[in-house]
Amino acid sequence: MDRDTANPDVGAFPGENAQEWIDFHHEHAAPSEFSHEFVWDVTGDADGPFVSDVDGNVLLDFTCHIGAAPLGYNNEKLLSKLREFSLVEPMKIAGQDMYFGSGESPKTADFPASSHLVEKLVDVSDQYGMDTVFLSNSGAEAMENAMKITHDRNPTAKYSYTFDGSFHGRTLGTLSVTRSNEVYTRHYPEIAGVRTVPFCDDRDGTAETCDCGFFTGDGSQLRSALQPEGGHVNPEEVAFVVIEPIQGVGGYRFPSTEFMAEVGDVCETYDIPLVVDEIQSGVGRTGEMWAADHYPIEPDVIASAKALRVGATISRSDVFPSEKNRLGSTFGGGDLLSSMQGVFTLEAIEEHDLLANATERGRQAKELLRDGASPKVDDVRGKGLMLAVEFDTAERRDAVVQEALKRGMLTLGCGEKTIRLLPPLDSTEREIELGISILNDAIDAA
Repeated sequence: MDRDTANPDVGAFPGENAQEWIDFHHEHAAPSEFSHEFVWDVTGDADGPFVSDVDGNVLLDFTCHIGAAPLGYNNEKLLSKLREFSLVEPMKIAGQDMYFGSGESPKTADFPASSHLVEKLVDVSDQYGMDTVFLSNSGAEAMENAMKITHDRNPTAKYSYTFDGSFHGRTLGTLSVTRSNEVYTRHYPEIAGVRTVPFCDDRDGTAETCDCGFFTGDGSQLRSALQPEGGHVNPEEVAFVVIEPIQGVGGYRFPSTEFMAEVGDVCETYDIPLVVDEIQSGVGRTGEMWAADHYPIEPDVIASAKALRVGATISRSDVFPSEKNRLGSTFGGGDLLSSMQGVFTLEAIEEHDLLANATERGRQAKELLRDGASPKVDDVRGKGLMLAVEFDTAERRDAVVQEALKRGMLTLGCGEKTIRLLPPLDSTEREIELGISILNDAIDAA
């Protein structure tokens, strides 16, 4: 398959083979979230955003595995480097309990180790003074460790703050700060002391025009909750404020600059650690390395995963515990292949100027979506290649997802009535034109 000439080609969907795989899986697998009846043929043809299923259908994947495959499928920007190495067994080791390398020195190593990934993450986060990283398996673990280190920093803390519409993971700790769909949290116990304030998604608004309730006459709900501002919460007892700079599962909600500035100022004024969840929005997705780079905030902790292929909690050494065994993870960062992919992804973003490409292709996509948009489309928004189309109803959104599938394009819903698009960071002009054309046809059909 050649991505320069490939086109979606879909017959029956799901086909006979896919249905057999799906039925086989569900014989013993616990119910989970499967957005499509799409069964990727891992031995089939695929290139960039184009992928084959087990029935030979060719689809255009504008989900990138919910951002976890930032360069799509079989991308030569990664494969050309991976082919240089003879991988060893075991590839997965006890990463936090065992060091690994190749050769006499990190400077002359045959292939990058988790230590090199840590170094790269410090390099791309040094604008925030970050110098320390803890690797784990997933985004939820990255968030859990962010919560742990801020509590360790402030052992007397009783409170923390999160935002309406947030999604931070599916562990009990991360669900305690999740405020999107109640299906994620129903009946599960919650960490005590978590308070919720509105997330202002009036992206072009000001304190005067916003009607979400975050801003008040004398500041904001976050500020006025604190004792020095008239509230009852002692800021010295707040472990952290956690925010997605762009909400993902909650609906691709983009905040206003003034809202983010207020959150950042409150945290800075009262020395409250600001934890930024970049699991979906980070690693170049928005045209900057971190979505936080778009806003007037200074994160104290960044939680990342997905595009890195590992979980990463990034901060300063003075925020992390100095005592051994306060943090741990048997396999954290111990997957040789994933560590290499994380390093090579960061290198590809730099070597091929993919931040600029994401910005330009995102601009192109928004222009094509807005040009003659259906009256059933309420909003088109995005930064870089983190794009959203919001519809008048949830039913129409769901219908568009299905109509796009019929035409060979994978998309994802989020929020109440929004479709999210996450094309590969190296998407071409042709691929964006093709994808948006298919989506517009699907919108017309729905």
